[in-house]
Amino acid sequence: MATLVATRFNPTIKAFYQRLLAKGKLKKVALTAAMRKLITILNTMVSTDQLWRESAIS
Repeated sequence: MATLVATRFNPTIKAFYQRLLAKGKLKKVALTAAMRKLITILNTMVSTDQLWRESAIS
């Protein structure tokens, strides 16, 4: 559910998701890739003890 919200409102995840859809990926595949990207970003944030910085994440 967090990824569904992120694909609508988070600029980083939304752009990634839209880029995958534009390449012809199925919605479920693009959502799973966005989910993996979001988890990777969050794991890195936790391990480095940092807050979300929109400009530093791509």
